[in-house]
Amino acid sequence: MRTSYNLLRSRFRRCHYHAAAYRSLSVVFVKPDHRPPPIVPSFPHPSKPKQFLLVAFNAHPCHRSFFTRAKPAQNIEFNDRHSQRAVKTALWCNFLVFSLKFGVWLTSSSHVMLAEVVHSVADFANQALLAYGLSSSRRAPDAIHPYGYSKERFVWSLISAVGIFCLGSGATVVNGVQNLWIAQPPENMHYAALVICGSFVIEGASLVVAIQAVKKGAAAEGMKLRDYIWRGHDPTSVAVMTEDGAAVTGLLIAGASLVAVNVTGNAIYDPIGSIVVGNLLGMVAIFLIQRNRHALIGRAMDDHDMEKVLQFLKNDPVVDSLYDCKSEVIGPGFFRFKAEIDFNGEMVVQNYLKRTGRGEWARQFREAAKKDDTALMNIMSNYGEEVVTALGSEVDRLEKEIQNLVPGIRHVDIEAHNPPTEIQ
Repeated sequence: MRTSYNLLRSRFRRCHYHAAAYRSLSVVFVKPDHRPPPIVPSFPHPSKPKQFLLVAFNAHPCHRSFFTRAKPAQNIEFNDRHSQRAVKTALWCNFLVFSLKFGVWLTSSSHVMLAEVVHSVADFANQALLAYGLSSSRRAPDAIHPYGYSKERFVWSLISAVGIFCLGSGATVVNGVQNLWIAQPPENMHYAALVICGSFVIEGASLVVAIQAVKKGAAAEGMKLRDYIWRGHDPTSVAVMTEDGAAVTGLLIAGASLVAVNVTGNAIYDPIGSIVVGNLLGMVAIFLIQRNRHALIGRAMDDHDMEKVLQFLKNDPVVDSLYDCKSEVIGPGFFRFKAEIDFNGEMVVQNYLKRTGRGEWARQFREAAKKDDTALMNIMSNYGEEVVTALGSEVDRLEKEIQNLVPGIRHVDIEAHNPPTEIQ
């Protein structure tokens, strides 16, 4: 006969636990199978020598249980210096460009220049939102948000994208459509041309800084540039790059519209340019909204990292089976991993007895068997407590090795899977 330790679905999550820990341990006989019997201490019994049966009992309050351990809260650290630089550069560049465009619009009354003014206002406001998101996302975890505030930058990036769609795209398209049939050739187009050229240089410099930030972010995460733009964990630098790219493209469209008006003498090209710029901003906004939406509703970490963790757990000797394995991005470069594990009780006990020595427990069981049932129950309680604590040590080891394997995993939640057991 073999003895198996059926742990009642215990959660091995580290948390602050202020009450005394109570738990129950039930041990039952099951049908013999082909696996070797677990290594357990043996002691003489009056009727059945060298066999013993652990009956169900309620353990006394324990003080060494891993259930009561707690991890100190850590500040969220993420290397976002490149994103900060890109945001600050874009912020000041957009303010300067807005000032130039606004002055030219006052003198020329060009609809496409008004579209560019609105575009610059939207960009400036969006960069301010992104800068705030970067700052607020670095706050340390607290009781209300135990996983930290890293996702806050996704929130502000989403708000920024909605602002581009409503203010940048919507207002620009509406202005162009309203003036489509009543457009007049803009005045002082040479001033507009000079401002467009100057704005192109300024926005181009900001775009170069943003592209460098995106490249460095992709290299840090080991991703291709295209994959990082779609699935990278830091939305800020990607938002700046796409907005600056739209700004540079919008300036080219504005310049082409003014050239068409000047060459043909037909003022309709001016509002048409405004409508095209508005549609461009709308496409950029939809892309950013979709990207941040996936991050906020709980996107899984990369398949490559997930496969590494699962392969490690499958090859660990204390793991029999894996169930309900999940991961979630909780911030730029930060992940949470959760799994239910069917532990190999034999390996857990063997590892524990290798550390503590089988002979000592065998001696204690033999001495308790020579006394009374109370002494036997006490030693059985102590042994059961140590086995459960040993399982907690295995959970600690698995969590540490998972975090070493994928450093971005900041939180590991491991639960003991409780498969149905046939009782005789």
